[in-house]
Amino acid sequence: MKTSRWSAALLHPITFFAAAIAVWEAAARAGVVDPILLPSASQVAQVLAQLLGQAGTWEAIGVTALETLGAFLIAVPAGMLIGWFLAENRYWGAVFKPLFYFLFSIPKSIFLPMFILAVGIGLEQKIAFGVFSTIFIVVMSISTAIESVSGRHRLVAECYGASRRQIALHVFLPSMLPAILETLRLAMVFNFTGIILAEMYVSRAGIGHLLERWGQNYMLPQLMAGVVIVSCAAIVFNESLRALENKFGHWRASR
Repeated sequence: MKTSRWSAALLHPITFFAAAIAVWEAAARAGVVDPILLPSASQVAQVLAQLLGQAGTWEAIGVTALETLGAFLIAVPAGMLIGWFLAENRYWGAVFKPLFYFLFSIPKSIFLPMFILAVGIGLEQKIAFGVFSTIFIVVMSISTAIESVSGRHRLVAECYGASRRQIALHVFLPSMLPAILETLRLAMVFNFTGIILAEMYVSRAGIGHLLERWGQNYMLPQLMAGVVIVSCAAIVFNESLRALENKFGHWRASR
């Protein structure tokens, strides 16, 4: 029964995706759309296979992966610590939370020239901008998750003499685990978007640099193949974390 539910859940997206590809291919072959503006799916697939067979493409993917991982490993722990501090200290939370919400609401792309002037156009600039694009969502999500933990659970733990470390590990962490996994998923979305944007704006390497070059030269098959590569990488990470989130957040269905 459980297998059939998973099969049904997978069938609809796969069917829709296959139908969309078929319509795309048929429209391109029938001349409904200009092939210069929208190359056929088969042409994009052919170019994608060629790109994946080139060492330069994998080098660009490796650069982007390194920048994304570096920014993620900095932004997530730092954001969690700041979010925890703001949730545990009401005074500082009242002072700084409005600032974090304000900065979060501003498009990060307007700050990119400042990062270029301050850090340059190398690896450090991409990582710094990725951290800047990511840390606000982590701070706000973790702070909200901590505040949502029932105070009665903490009170009971304190009555039994639990230390702050024990309360954090055995009260807050189990209650927050689904929210933490969801935060990681959102953080990677913001992080990956920021890295690609920084590479497209000014860079000498990375998949974003290739996308910008293909777009500037109207190389639509290569551009769309690059979009497929980026999309697949994002989907794999997103769905992996979603699976973990569903595993640890099964209790939500019973609430």
